[in-house]
Amino acid sequence: MNISTELEQDIWHDLQDPGSYEWWYFDAEDEAQGISLVCIWFAGFAFSPYYMQHYLDWQQKSRPDAPKALDYAGFSFQLYEQGKETLNFIKEGPAPLFESSGTDIAVTFDNNRFYYDKAQNAYILEIDFDYPARRQKVSARLRFSSLKRYSYSKNDTNNNGHVPRHEWLLTVPRAGVDGTILLDDTLKKRTRTIAFNARGYHDHNLGAMPVHEYIEKWYWGRAYSDRYDLIYYVIYFRNNGYRPLALCMLHDNEREEFMVHDHLDVQESAYTKGLFAPLHSRSLRFTRDDLSIEIQQKNVLDTGPFYLRFGSRISFHLNGEHSGDLSGISEFLKPGRLQSRILRFFTRSRIWREGERSVMYDRYNFLKTYFNWFKR
Repeated sequence: MNISTELEQDIWHDLQDPGSYEWWYFDAEDEAQGISLVCIWFAGFAFSPYYMQHYLDWQQKSRPDAPKALDYAGFSFQLYEQGKETLNFIKEGPAPLFESSGTDIAVTFDNNRFYYDKAQNAYILEIDFDYPARRQKVSARLRFSSLKRYSYSKNDTNNNGHVPRHEWLLTVPRAGVDGTILLDDTLKKRTRTIAFNARGYHDHNLGAMPVHEYIEKWYWGRAYSDRYDLIYYVIYFRNNGYRPLALCMLHDNEREEFMVHDHLDVQESAYTKGLFAPLHSRSLRFTRDDLSIEIQQKNVLDTGPFYLRFGSRISFHLNGEHSGDLSGISEFLKPGRLQSRILRFFTRSRIWREGERSVMYDRYNFLKTYFNWFKR
């Protein structure tokens, strides 16, 4: 797992290896309104049950054609209000729905696009999708203006650096986000407009082999206060002989100092799991020399067989002094769970696959639509 902050690496890499993946992640929180969102573009949806099934069938030689990443491109959009899910849209489909030059920082899936505007030093997100299963239509235009950039790189030294290609590209650790979101109820013929002003974040992940074959579990989070920006990243590898990657990036906004603490000692506690959610820690502690970080995963925003998203609270001590309390977002991934045929079956309830009919998807969204209607 290599890490880079180079802006020019934010392009599409057109990975051809079976099971390879690439995704561009944007999230933002408008704390004044209690609204947060996540937008992700995929060139190879690493957590697709359809992609996983194709890969496993090919690996077991029951299917001759190797899976190609762009046959499982995708886009997802999640919206949360007051700590609860308002909208959770995931669509994947074949290569014709995906477009990128591979030279410019710009990606399109279906009618959803982002691009980097050099003059504004900002990413422009243009969102436009129908969600017929929930009788909704969403459109938005958001600007992620980069407020901070870091300069940092790290190469994985496990196995003397001879490791599979997996990269984390951190291009925008903190952004100012503004724009407008339109939510159309196509059944009741009414539109809700949200003026959005938020703090945001953007990164980019890619890998040349299926993520479940390399990574056992994965914690990530970012949190802000007026004084500090904090990003943490912890990966445990499937190969027990590899040292886990654990680092914290800390920016002191008052002193304009950027610090990276790696080779952290990690302690997990307060383990829990749900009916489908994987076993995970709700409390993390990182220590290294003069740094101590306590992370509490508070309210669950999203949950699934291999993934959880939390609103989190982070407290840290630096040089023996309590330096800050921050709030933010944390995630947990357990990618190997998608090897389970049963869990892949249930995961299909969340994903609209272009050209595929899924009874699980239809029934899940039918129940969610009417449950939400009764709540109102």
